[in-house]
Amino acid sequence: MGPFVRLSVGDGSTAGMNVHELVSALADPEVLRARCRALALLDAVIGGSYPMRSHVADRRPGVDLAAMDNGSGDLYGIVFDPAGVFLYGFDHECDATPWREWPRAHWPGLLEGLPAALARYPADPELQFEGFFDATVCAWRETGADAWQCGPVAFGPGESDGAGWLFELLVDGSAEAVRRDAEDYYGRAVDPQAVAAVLAGVPLDRRTVGALDPAADFAAVAERARRTGHAVADG
Repeated sequence: MGPFVRLSVGDGSTAGMNVHELVSALADPEVLRARCRALALLDAVIGGSYPMRSHVADRRPGVDLAAMDNGSGDLYGIVFDPAGVFLYGFDHECDATPWREWPRAHWPGLLEGLPAALARYPADPELQFEGFFDATVCAWRETGADAWQCGPVAFGPGESDGAGWLFELLVDGSAEAVRRDAEDYYGRAVDPQAVAAVLAGVPLDRRTVGALDPAADFAAVAERARRTGHAVADG
């Protein structure tokens, strides 16, 4: 299996969940941000020219953006804003796809209840496709809130919004799940100790990068790490 395929992550234990289960399973925002940063850095090393995930620190002052695009039409974005966190995903094959009708329309209730402080993001042209915010999953957490929230979406038997498989790895967050996902997606063995070090936030060094990809350019990877906000070891 290689780039530009639909990924299969984790052990499948949460793959069937929808957004209502997702908001109960998501980690607190700073833990989630750290996982997003680590996954983006791992993809930058392992994925070479085809990283699946990215993390841009200070996309705007104080605002980070984590993203995933598997090259097959499925993606997610997570905006870390001083006002809170806005999370969305798009599973192009699920029942909740806006493409189920024309003109495109969101699944009923998808954005209902979104706080005004975060309402700019579905309208952000950089997060839209052809002038429309393509999303099948949305959740948010205002700064100071003690739980994630979502709109009053409803699903019939067998209907899905893709939340389970899109965010399963971020919910799990374990080194073993991340290693297995990387091996499935990129089609090669991945060093488990190096994965664990990156997930733990250990400053990136040459040994870790070399264990993940002996051919990687450490200077280039270190610069990518700094852009995500991940510390780099001296020397």
